[in-house]
Order: sequence, then structure tokens, then C-alpha cells
Amino acid sequence: MKWIVGLGNPGTAYANTRHNVGFMVIDELARRHGADVGNNKCKALTGEARIGGEKVALLKPMTYMNLSGESVRAFMDYYKVKLEDLIVVYDDLDTEVGRIRLRYQGSAGGHNGIKSIIQHTGTQTFNRVRIGISRPKPGVVISDYVLSPFAKAEQAEVRRMVEEACDAIEHAIGHPFEQTMAKFNTAGGTGSAQA
Repeated sequence: MKWIVGLGNPGTAYANTRHNVGFMVIDELARRHGADVGNNKCKALTGEARIGGEKVALLKPMTYMNLSGESVRAFMDYYKVKLEDLIVVYDDLDTEVGRIRLRYQGSAGGHNGIKSIIQHTGTQTFNRVRIGISRPKPGVVISDYVLSPFAKAEQAEVRRMVEEACDAIEHAIGHPFEQTMAKFNTAGGTGSAQA
């Protein structure tokens, strides 16, 4: 079974913040496939969708970002799912708003949710879809920035990124992740390959 974990923070106060784009992607996948991500299991809100004929679990950890790995580990142990079937979706400061980047391994890059998943799984090798939130202007505290909502001027780009991330995940369900990376690691969704 494939399982998609979108990272974010629980509660309405965080709903539309930059740090919660992972949740936004899970919500859009659920909407597209008529799934209800409302079951409270393994320290997460979970649901199940059929994507391309495959059963896919959708998760939104409810642990707060820096403890996301607890939920991932609990789900993994309970359902005996494989790490190679996991895709983690999260916000990325080093990718600009409007772009997504796919990776299958690497360090946490300062992201506390990814750091927690690496700690709880014991590996840096798992599939990821990074959603661009851009870096703040100099002098802005990172923690304040990631917990702030997207600017009005960014909304259209955010919507497009969420759609593109869902497209990439849907593609990855039926294709090797490397192939999905080659297709979706493009400059701002224009279809041109990234050098």
C-alpha cells in the first residue's frame, strides 16, 4: 500500500500557514478522490483513497511538526507498510513559491518534521515532494515566517503548486519515483527540465 504523509500543524490557527502546505496537498488529494481524512489513528488524521486502482493511505500527523516522525513510525509499525511506498509532502524554504521539487533522499535541511521522520525511521532515504515557500526577507525570523499565511499575491501560485504536487503524487502511484522526478522537477511547472 502506498502512503502519503502531508506535514503540518494541527488546529485552525495554523490552517493556511506556509508550514501547512503538506496538509493542503492531502486535503486536495482527498477532494479529488472522494476520500475522508477524518479517522484518528496512529497520532494522525487518516483516510483511504483509490488512486489509479491502488489503495492509498492519506495521513496528516497531529503531533505538531517537530514530532511528525512519531506518527509515521506508529503507522508504519501498525500497518506494516514499507518505507519505499511512502511519499512525504512538506514546505521547503529553499524552493521558491510556485515550484515543487521531488527527492528520494537527503538530509532534513533544517526542517524539523523531516528531522523527526529521519530519527524515527533511521534513514534519510524516502520519497519527498517539497513545496516551495521561498525564504523570508532578511531580518524576518524563520519560525515566525513559516507560521504566517501566504500573501494574497501568492495565492494563485500556491493553488497551482498544490495541484501540481497532487499530479506528481498521482503519477508516482503508478510509476517509479525516479521517473516521476524526471517529469515533475521542472522550472515553475513550465515543463522545461531543470539544469
